[in-house]
Amino acid sequence: MLLYNCDQIIPTQNRILLFAGADEVRAQEWPPAEKEYIDLCLNNKQKLIQLNRFGQCDMIAIPDPKNTGEALLEGWRVCGYEIHEIACQNNWLEMVIENRSGQATWVEALAEGIALSNYQFLKYFSKPEEKRHTFKRLGIYNGDLSMIRKINSWVHAVTVARDLVNEPASYLNAPQLADDLSEICRETGLMVEVLVKTQIESLRMGGLLAVNRGSIDPPRFIILNWEPENAVNTAPLVLVGKGITFDTGGLSIKPTLNSMDEMKSDMAGAAAVAGTMIALARMGLPVRTIGLIPATDNRPDGNAYAPGDVIRMHDNTSVEVLNCDAEGRLILADALSYAKKFKPELVIDLATLTGAAQVALGSQASAVMATAPDETVDELIQAGFSVHERLVRLPLWEEYAKLIESDIADLKNIGGRYGGAITAGKFLEHFTAYPWIHLDIAGTAFLTSRESYRGIGGTGTGVRLLLEFITKHYQL
Repeated sequence: MLLYNCDQIIPTQNRILLFAGADEVRAQEWPPAEKEYIDLCLNNKQKLIQLNRFGQCDMIAIPDPKNTGEALLEGWRVCGYEIHEIACQNNWLEMVIENRSGQATWVEALAEGIALSNYQFLKYFSKPEEKRHTFKRLGIYNGDLSMIRKINSWVHAVTVARDLVNEPASYLNAPQLADDLSEICRETGLMVEVLVKTQIESLRMGGLLAVNRGSIDPPRFIILNWEPENAVNTAPLVLVGKGITFDTGGLSIKPTLNSMDEMKSDMAGAAAVAGTMIALARMGLPVRTIGLIPATDNRPDGNAYAPGDVIRMHDNTSVEVLNCDAEGRLILADALSYAKKFKPELVIDLATLTGAAQVALGSQASAVMATAPDETVDELIQAGFSVHERLVRLPLWEEYAKLIESDIADLKNIGGRYGGAITAGKFLEHFTAYPWIHLDIAGTAFLTSRESYRGIGGTGTGVRLLLEFITKHYQL
């Protein structure tokens, strides 16, 4: 869907009229019949009023007075979803937002909600045209061009991430992920380097190689590099995304009912990193950034790694494997260790890492753990509230390290039943030697039922969060 600036209102256009409140709506001049209807709706506390003139429609939108701050902006995104539903039901091609509230941030949130709601993944339908939304264009009357460009870039990035997550493993194995990202990213000016199995072996990435042993497809290690000429940072920001293209649990095959059904989404961290990098390049943001994506699937096979195995990681740490379904931390550990070579200012990893995080937080928030300075973590948490991709901080106390001590190796890859999200984070911490933030997005990356503008299936979570954080952290 295209968001564009509209410099004039055409009488036949369907409009969305934003007002600051009910009093402002009543103060407008309306035809008598419409005024009576509007008064009735406002008395009934309606926040969205449809004026259907049969050849043209106006949608009057006012905020919920109970909402303030970030909740108010989220209310406008949800309102955007509701308006998009009405537009699709009526087969409208486009609408124009006319802001009578004086609040530019409201327009941005509403437009974002409409644009994100328009996403569809139709690749595998026999007749996709029968299901495709008619809605194509959203105008903003006298809109801010930089804001319009930002929304178009952010929504495009979220769309890329959602598409990748929604692809089935029958298509998107590790080599295909590398090929697709190479094609998408090079169009934006990103530098892409793909390491194949022999190169991964030469780097002694024992975690990635062990997880890959049960696969019929070779692993990939994908490096995305954004090097703007006017970068505001000398030491790079490094983003690391878990790229498990499908997770059976390996020889520790997933035991619970339906637990494998959503596992094409186990590369949502990789998708978030890719989407973010693409947006940085498309927008030309002056932040030197590197994306690292270790990619493989995790399957049982005669050659698959097994519980009891001891593997040696990229940094020479020995790890006793006690559960082959705790594979994400193994491939991430190699990538986090590899990140040291860039002498990064900050490293952020994103991963659908633990069921424990999903059980604790559901689909409403992701878990965050960190060794980065508190003010940096607080900035990221605030960014999460701003875009409604909220984060809940969990501790990395040293007592948790005792739970991943092994009797025969430096570490073991699980810490027991309790505190599972934290012990996974504690395992990753061992491989870092720089300011680091870990995001466990297990509950937010994929939805089995629709949640407003977040949709169904891949949500693209992490993309808007990272872009908001980068924009504020680097004062862009």
